[in-house]
Amino acid sequence: MRGYGRLVDVQTPATVLLDRLGISYGVHRYAHDPNAESFGMEAAVVLGLEPDIVFKTLMARLEGERGPLVVAIVPVAEKLDLKALARAAGAKRATMAALADAERATGYVAGGISPFGQKRGHRTFIDESAEICERIYVSGGQRGLDISLAPADLVATLEAVVATIATS
Repeated sequence: MRGYGRLVDVQTPATVLLDRLGISYGVHRYAHDPNAESFGMEAAVVLGLEPDIVFKTLMARLEGERGPLVVAIVPVAEKLDLKALARAAGAKRATMAALADAERATGYVAGGISPFGQKRGHRTFIDESAEICERIYVSGGQRGLDISLAPADLVATLEAVVATIATS
């Protein structure tokens, strides 16, 4: 496999996709605490990383309950600005997707939703703060598993829109 920094041999839909595309990435496993309040902050703390380079993958819905789902990727210490996401997507409004809808649409469980290898492709938006990072960390498709890669690889692979979508 093409990933580097592997502690164990891991295959998730996310790593399978990145391997197939020849994208260089690192695998970072950690002991997940099921009682953690924030899965993303847990990853940053346990892996000894600054929270501004660890990103969480969120699912939102545009234009109400029946609108399309989109992926929003923001730093774990920040919140998703739904108004900014709606503007970036050219929509009137955005709301957080129901947990069951997010899990069903991605094939992942909450706390392990990766932007890569989802069951269906979704428009993806990433906060512009990722562009100043050499590498960013996102979920690898399981709780307790992050992958690191160059932000440009994430943007290119997912055809992500880079926009200001995070707020403190």
